[in-house]
Amino acid sequence: MFDFVRQHTKIMQFLLFLLIFPSFVLFGIDGYNRFLDKGEAVATVDGHKITQSELDNAHRNEVERMRASMPNLDSKMFDSPMAKLGTLERLVRDRVMRVAADQLNLQVSDQRLANTLSQNPAIATLRKPDGSLDLEKYKDLLAAQGMTPESFEAQMRNDLATQQVLSGVSNSVINSATLVASTLNAYYENRTVQIVKFSPLDFLTSIKPSSDELNAYYQSHSALFQSPEQAAIEYVVLDLPTVQKSISLSEADVRTYFEQNQSKLAGLEQRRASHILLNAPKDMPAAEKEKIKAKALEVLAQVKKSPDQFSALAKQYSQDPGSANKGGDLDYFGRGAMVKPFEDVAFSLNKGQTSELVESDFGFHIIKLVDIKLPQMPSFESSRSSIESDLKKQQSQKKFAEVAEQFTNLVYEQSESLKPVVDKFKLPLGTIDALNKQPNAANASSQPAWLQNPKFLSAVFSVDSVEKKHNTEAIEVAPNTLVAARVREYRPAKTKDFSLVKEQVEQLYKREKAESLSKKQGEDKLSAWKANPSSANLPTAFVISREKTKDWSQKVVEAALRAPLKDTPVFAGVDLGADGYAVIKILKVEPNDTASANRSREKAQFGQWLAQTESLAYYNYLKEQFKVTTKPLGSIDK
Repeated sequence: MFDFVRQHTKIMQFLLFLLIFPSFVLFGIDGYNRFLDKGEAVATVDGHKITQSELDNAHRNEVERMRASMPNLDSKMFDSPMAKLGTLERLVRDRVMRVAADQLNLQVSDQRLANTLSQNPAIATLRKPDGSLDLEKYKDLLAAQGMTPESFEAQMRNDLATQQVLSGVSNSVINSATLVASTLNAYYENRTVQIVKFSPLDFLTSIKPSSDELNAYYQSHSALFQSPEQAAIEYVVLDLPTVQKSISLSEADVRTYFEQNQSKLAGLEQRRASHILLNAPKDMPAAEKEKIKAKALEVLAQVKKSPDQFSALAKQYSQDPGSANKGGDLDYFGRGAMVKPFEDVAFSLNKGQTSELVESDFGFHIIKLVDIKLPQMPSFESSRSSIESDLKKQQSQKKFAEVAEQFTNLVYEQSESLKPVVDKFKLPLGTIDALNKQPNAANASSQPAWLQNPKFLSAVFSVDSVEKKHNTEAIEVAPNTLVAARVREYRPAKTKDFSLVKEQVEQLYKREKAESLSKKQGEDKLSAWKANPSSANLPTAFVISREKTKDWSQKVVEAALRAPLKDTPVFAGVDLGADGYAVIKILKVEPNDTASANRSREKAQFGQWLAQTESLAYYNYLKEQFKVTTKPLGSIDK
């Protein structure tokens, strides 16, 4: 079927035109979009479905919002079923809250809506001097976000109504002192304990597996010894530098750019000045600042009386630590380097002229202009290389979109080979002899980053690529970077021969056996010590808490603090997995010495946690009432 489509592209385009155009005529574009939007449900709430297209649109908007707020964020982190599941959860929550608000008949008055809008900081900036709202700017602000005042206010009204669903629960939580005390005292409890650990390392050297044992382990754990699914591929990359290389410039283009940008090429005017500064920060009291100003005027009078003594006076009076010992010399600077009051005066003086008193945020300046360095116009020949580089960058940005479309179409239409696209765009044909289906962190530093791109790997190992040896589609692996690949040889995953992995098999077998032996020894000791506490020979006791862990793992700390205490001592065991087993002897509970200073803050935070817990419980109840269903994680991105 797909082969026919590839080979008869123009016929298919004509047939699709005949099929689609009448539907636009009969139903209109909006009707057609509504038809498409009906799509498969990814979730249902109270019998109403959330479609795949709704999820895709919401996720796209979420990604764009995140990009706008954090431009340096790697967008690949959103390109996963888990990220889409997060968006779906938000859609479901919004729908649940909306249904609950409707059923509870929660309304928002015009007065409350007006109060909320008046507190919106974005809207507050649109007010006129008389306090009234600038309606035109208000409409423009909303239009930029694709909304009208009516739709925005309806959305706000809906948001306020849904907020009431949970606020009634969270605001009713009673954060009693007794509850806070019992909970926090338990959390911050200190216990005196003795702990002994049984480590797998203690058993490793004593384990001597036979060949039969290793073979049996190899057979029963064959999934651990598989070579990865791999492919030998060839590929082509189209990126901005490649397009830039293909651009040729005429002499006329270069000369025109030179003539039109002479002021830019010449650079900026620079000035050299010296100054005398008397410090008077802007937050200095007015009376003190007046005294400093009077002193500065006295210095200015001396400068005017003896202009040639400016350097000596700067050394004597200036309080600028960076220039005073140099006679006030600030060297050359351009516009934007100095605070504005200083810059404005410095660029208004003639060479050798001295200013009146100039006030800035730093204090009072007396400025002497020492020299003016005018920009020098470079010659055409000296500017040629930089001009050509700038022009090629500008033109390549414009040309890339056009070339990318041609690249994408040719890769698809000539799907049996990458040679047509290599020949047309003069691109090098790259090869990879062993590309793993799963990203390989070990090779990440030595290979192009896009070889680890999930979309690229998914395309390479698709049925169309592996079985039919068709080109992949052109995949955008980075901004202004497209890659297309073709599988030359496919190697399915298979179990490696025992002789190749014997050493690995032995290591895993011994590690697993050592873990089992350490656990058994720990459990045996625990049983024996429980039966006869006096026989326990344990290390020195110490105090442990969630704040004083003594470098023990979280598992050990929690087991020590959660063990129920009726009579002491109490023994508890902890399976540490690959780290073995630990036996804990709890001797007694120590007084809580962390109480006091932070108790009011902790009480407030505990109240927040309690409110969140109650709200979550009520939300889960609503989900059950409204019979919420969602598709499995792996299927929401299909």
